[in-house]
Formats: sequence, C-alpha cells, structure tokens
Amino acid sequence: MSPAGTAAASRDGDELWIVRHGETEWSARGQHTSTTDLALTVDGETSARSLTERLARVDFVQVLTSPRRRARDTAALAGFPEAEPDDDLAEWAYGDYEGLTTPEIRETVPGWSVWTHPSPGGETADQIGARLDRIVTRARAEDGKTLVFAHGHSLRVLAARWLGLPVPDGRIFLLDTATISVLAVDRGTPVIRLWNATSTD
Repeated sequence: MSPAGTAAASRDGDELWIVRHGETEWSARGQHTSTTDLALTVDGETSARSLTERLARVDFVQVLTSPRRRARDTAALAGFPEAEPDDDLAEWAYGDYEGLTTPEIRETVPGWSVWTHPSPGGETADQIGARLDRIVTRARAEDGKTLVFAHGHSLRVLAARWLGLPVPDGRIFLLDTATISVLAVDRGTPVIRLWNATSTD
C-alpha cells in the first residue's frame, strides 16, 4: 500500500487529533467490537467528560466521528455534539469474530491477530487501510486542526497511515479508551506529537 494522503501533501502545521471512545462493557472485557452498537459504561461516560477541558483549548476546523454510538456519545460528552459522522472512521469489521476475545479466537486459530490473520466475513487490511487513507487526505486538505473520535484498531491504522506505514504496523501503537493522541508534521515529515494521553497527562 502506498503512502497515505497522496492527494494532499503533508504541511507543517497539519495536525490530526484522535480520541478513542470511552469504555464499553465489551472493551472492558477485551471483546472485539465493530458493528455492535454498544453504549458507554458509567466509567466510560465519566472519562469522556474528563476530556472536555483539554479539547476545549484547541480550535478545530473540522470534527468527525465514527457513526457508532460509543464514538458519537464520547464526542458529545467531550463537548462536540455536532461532530460529523464519517463511515470511514468505523472500527475494523471483525466478521465472524465479532464479540470474541483474542484468547477465544486463538482456541481455533493459534497465534491469531487482526494484524496478521484474516477475519472471516470481515475486512481485510487493504480495505480498512483504504478508508483510513481517505481520512488522512481529508484532514490534510484542511488548513488547521482536525479532531476525530473513533475506535482502537481503526485509530491505530489511522496513525500508521498518517506516518506512511503499512496497516500491520498499527500493532505497535497501544491505544487505551478515552485517550487523546496528536499526529502532526515536522518539517515535512509526518510525526507523532502526543500518544495515548489521558485528561491528566
């Protein structure tokens, strides 16, 4: 897969702020969640609200969200109820593995990882890479900062593609719920300015 965002070149000053949604019952248990539209837990709502003050200090030219409830609710609780849904930010579709944990999947597919193995009935790495490339291009086309609310795997892919890395390299970016990360450009080179920060970091 070629470097992301070729339709809009990287410019110093470009910033893409990314927020993973707050905790759900499934994320707390490590269950793979893509199309299942879960609500936030009480703790998830609290952690989403805790992001408000930090995000309010930044002027964003566009704010986007995954169409899934957990991302939209996080956006609203963090102060962005008018965030624009974009299907390209949806979580990696796990197909037959929806709702299963990694240990459960490995009972029948030893060593399975979404980064290295297929998910029957789900998305391929090339498919999710293509749609996250569109988010990179959309962010780089704006003159200013973009904020997105989405999911663990989709945001890790987004980070990899911002940096021009292949989709499987998203595995190296650990990303917790209700965290803020910032992708930027330094002298023409896409970089990570901040990663996996809580509201108090």
